[in-house]
Amino acid sequence: MKDKTIIVYLAAGISSRFGGIKQFSEIGPGGESLIEISMEHSVRAGFGEIIFVVGEMTENAFKGRFGNEFKGIPVKYSMQTFDKEKRDRPWGTVDALLTAKDYLTVPFVVCNSDDIYGEKSFTLLREHLISGENSSATLAYRLLDVLPESGAVNRGIFKVDKNSYVIGLSEVYSISKAELPSDITPNEACSMNVFALQQDALPKLQSLLQDFIANRAADRRAEFLLSDAIGMLLMKNEIKMKLFNSPDKWIGITRPEDVEIAKIEYAKYHNI
Repeated sequence: MKDKTIIVYLAAGISSRFGGIKQFSEIGPGGESLIEISMEHSVRAGFGEIIFVVGEMTENAFKGRFGNEFKGIPVKYSMQTFDKEKRDRPWGTVDALLTAKDYLTVPFVVCNSDDIYGEKSFTLLREHLISGENSSATLAYRLLDVLPESGAVNRGIFKVDKNSYVIGLSEVYSISKAELPSDITPNEACSMNVFALQQDALPKLQSLLQDFIANRAADRRAEFLLSDAIGMLLMKNEIKMKLFNSPDKWIGITRPEDVEIAKIEYAKYHNI
């Protein structure tokens, strides 16, 4: 199909802070899970295939829940593994995405599986991929809108040119509402790890991952984040990436206490 697109959900890990598969947290009015809501949005946006990147802790749970299709759309699985004799964890989200590279025969969106981005946002990204522009795209959120009420998180901050193309992406670690870094404002354009990519990004990401592994082979816990890799490709002008301001409210879960907040926010945003 000429305009077929794929959505890839990164779902290989279980958060130690949550203590389980937070994607299955029920936040919809009918008990719909977070991931089911996101998948529904992706189907409505027109994606023709769903891929889950899973790990040994999540594989059976996702396959048991969704099988091979969702709302008539094929669902496939890619497994992220690692050598436990040499490492304590997988090589990160770049490695996770690349485990699915053989499935990615058309343009695709890659995103977190424990966030809700919204149907309009997914539609924006998909329409960009099939527009013929042959560039990548991503979504921006106002930083203050995607920070939890308490606790610190990591967030990617965009640098954008006057034509709304991304020229830089830097990960900021341990950022909170209570203590913003002195050089960052509440209105910064923030990444929530959702990227619409053309297929030609895959070999470039593969090359960066190989270099990272070669340089960090002795580090049992080193991870190569997709946001860092995208930032490198942008810095080297190896990809062109359009930035869209998300028209939807982002909803995500980090800790168990976030589930009730997510329920309230989802109901409020959708007037339920």
